[in-house]
Amino acid sequence: MELTQLEYFLTVARLEHMTSASKALRITQPALSHAISKLESELGVPLFERKGRNVQLNRYGVMFSSWVEEALRNIGNGVREIGEWSNAESGIIHISYLNILGVDLIPSLIRDYQADHPKVRFDLYQGNHGDIDEALENGTSDMLITSRETTTEDNEWMMIRRMPIYIVVSSSHRFASRTSLSLFELSGEPFVGLKTNCGLKNTITSLFQNTNFELASTYYAEDLITVAGFIKAGLGVSVLPQTLGLMLDGLVWIPIEEEGWEWEVGIKWRRSHYLSPASRRFLDYIQQTALEPVRG
Repeated sequence: MELTQLEYFLTVARLEHMTSASKALRITQPALSHAISKLESELGVPLFERKGRNVQLNRYGVMFSSWVEEALRNIGNGVREIGEWSNAESGIIHISYLNILGVDLIPSLIRDYQADHPKVRFDLYQGNHGDIDEALENGTSDMLITSRETTTEDNEWMMIRRMPIYIVVSSSHRFASRTSLSLFELSGEPFVGLKTNCGLKNTITSLFQNTNFELASTYYAEDLITVAGFIKAGLGVSVLPQTLGLMLDGLVWIPIEEEGWEWEVGIKWRRSHYLSPASRRFLDYIQQTALEPVRG
C-alpha cells in the first residue's frame, strides 16, 4: 500500500467522480482507476459503489476513509514537526554538557545565541562524563560540551574556551597568602582528587604526567563542586578551573607557576551522525565566537 494510493482514494471519495478526480490529481483516468483497483485488491473489499457516472463510498469505504484521513493528518503533522525541529531559524538543538558548565558557560552561550535567533529552542541534558557520552552515542543529544580528552576517532571537536587551572586552598591554609605556587610545593599536602566519571579527570591526569610529579590523593570526589566543598572545609587542596560554579566563599585561587595548566572546553559531535540545519548553524556560531569572552 502506497501513500499516493491513499491520497487518490480520498480525492475520489471527496469528488465522487473518477474523471474529476483524475483532473484534480493531474493523472490519467486509467492510471487512477488502476490505483483504486489495486488498493481494493490489497484490502480484499470494494470501496466504492457506482451511481451512474458517479462513484460513492460504500460502508467499507466510509470505514476506511476515516482511518486514512487520520493517518494522513498524522503524517502531515509529523512532516511539519520535523520541519519545525530542524529549521535553522526555529528548530530544536539537542545538547548535553558537563554539570559544572551549567552554572555559567551554557546559560551564557544560549542567551547570546538566542539574542540573534530568538525562535531556536534548546533541549538540554547535563551529567557527568559517562552520562553525556552515552547521550551522544544513543542519539539523545546531537552534540556535547565537554573536555577535549573525551574525544574519540569518530568525533569532531571544536574548542570553545580555555580555562586557567589554579591551585585552590582554603582561606585558612598556610598557602592562602601566596600570589603563585609551584605544584612541587604541594608535596605532602592532603589532595582532593577526582573520580574517573568527572570530565576534568583526564585533563588533570595528563598535566600531572607532563610535570613528572604525582600527588597522593587523600579524598576522591564525584564532581568538581564536591572538590571545592572539601577544600573549603580544610580537608585538602586541589587544582580546579576558575568557573563561576566553583567560586565558593572561603576558597583562595592561586596561579600555578608551571606553564600549560589550562582546561580546554569545547563542543563535540559524531562525524557519522546527522545534524539538523539548526544544529549546523549553532556550530557555525561556535566557530565564529570560539575563544571570545562570553558576555556577562
